[in-house]
Amino acid sequence: MPQEFWSNAIFSVTPTILIGLVFWFVLRSIIRADRSERGAYAKIEVEERARRGMDSRESNVSGEPSREP
Repeated sequence: MPQEFWSNAIFSVTPTILIGLVFWFVLRSIIRADRSERGAYAKIEVEERARRGMDSRESNVSGEPSREP
């Protein structure tokens, strides 16, 4: 264990910073994966609606048109 002030301070703060960076990278990868998955599902939904001849505004499963303007 280092005895000097600055080396002791760096030795104390380094694990916290490293754990914080690992946490940040994990959350960043989860958010990016979710974003790309939502984009893929949206693309599939648009393709399926086009294949069935539905308007992109018709979002109800029951076949009723949505009431959005």
